[in-house]
Amino acid sequence: MSGPAPTPTPEASKDSSQLRQKEMIARHFDRLAAAPETGEKTAYTFVPGNLSELLLSFDVLPVLPEINSLQSAMRGRSADYISLAEKLGHSEDVCTYVKSDIGMLKSGNIGPTGQRLPNPDLLLLSYTGCFTFMKWFELLAQEYQAPVTMLQVPYQADGRITDDMRRYVVDQLRRKVIPTLEQVTGRAYDEDRLRECLALSAQAEDDLVAVLRAARHRPSPIDAYFGAVYYVGPIFSSFRGTRAAVDYYRALREEIEQRMAHGLGPVTPEGEMGAERFRIVVEGPPNWTSFRQFWKMFSDEGAVCVASTYAKVGGMYDLGFRHDPQRPLESLAEYCLGCYTNLSLPTRIDLIVRYLEEYEADGFLINSVKSCNSFSAGQLHILREVEARSGRPGGFIESDLVDPRYFSAANIKNRLESYFQMLQQKSRNPNPVAAS
Repeated sequence: MSGPAPTPTPEASKDSSQLRQKEMIARHFDRLAAAPETGEKTAYTFVPGNLSELLLSFDVLPVLPEINSLQSAMRGRSADYISLAEKLGHSEDVCTYVKSDIGMLKSGNIGPTGQRLPNPDLLLLSYTGCFTFMKWFELLAQEYQAPVTMLQVPYQADGRITDDMRRYVVDQLRRKVIPTLEQVTGRAYDEDRLRECLALSAQAEDDLVAVLRAARHRPSPIDAYFGAVYYVGPIFSSFRGTRAAVDYYRALREEIEQRMAHGLGPVTPEGEMGAERFRIVVEGPPNWTSFRQFWKMFSDEGAVCVASTYAKVGGMYDLGFRHDPQRPLESLAEYCLGCYTNLSLPTRIDLIVRYLEEYEADGFLINSVKSCNSFSAGQLHILREVEARSGRPGGFIESDLVDPRYFSAANIKNRLESYFQMLQQKSRNPNPVAAS
């Protein structure tokens, strides 16, 4: 006699913008799957420092391996992919994005929508502070036998972009990247079309910044960590420089402004957020294998992430940068140089302190990710420095990007509960935050 049927997992609640971006990205993967038949060229590249507008000007479709890895994790597939990569000899200490991607490749290279991803016509490595990216592309070059072009982006050790740094990147764009794209596509570089793409990017960036800054309102109408990963998806992946991105971010801005006008908090996977009790700034990437469960640990406590560094890995737009069609290659260079992963520790500390003040946060939290050295290196120093400078308490938890072995739900929940209890005790006003 069989037992009772298992209770199905309820469908996560999504607002209209989340549904819209899901459809956009699904259509992009449809184009990728059809590329071998349509003849469209593809380039594998990364989110930080990606040259989306330049690729678009050559009609090249981007494929972003780290996005594929996090999508695999959210669909419960990364554990098997990682296991396969480790059986093939990849160390447990290697970035789990890499191992998930290699495992996916060895399992048929089936993308998030269930369709096979095309082999790349080009591996375009824009190196912005993460050494792992270089080793990752060495592995992909061996697997795909595809040409590799590297854009070497100088590190912002002193926290500023110099003229020499800018010229160095622009020279590489002119002498290496553009000629390679011309060779791969059989098309000549069209700077007028690049300018058009950059103008569209700037429009979308304006609206994205308005959305992120809406978190200064009380209560915040968005969650700028968990919710923001949906909001930044189109602009950080394949749609920057397109009319679709402009339309998406205009609609998103209107949606968020309506929530703000009605005094609403964020939409969570469990539905509308309850009363806002704590306002938090978060440093570090989220865990993707248990993303919904992780988010619920915050929303159950009435904790809203009002700013996060992770939502800036694809561009520091809230600090004033915009792609500039009047300075096309210089603008691309400045974008790459200014990526969060290319910033020094003192600059990152300054940024978190600024967010604590600007968004009137009660405290900050660091999620130290085991296999992501570009984020986790120096985070204990960041914790001490930000506490000392801001006077606000910090919390520290540990997990991983896409490896479920390193997400201990009970341990993380206990640490978060202790941290929020500490914030409650320090709060001058323990009552829930009222709408402005």
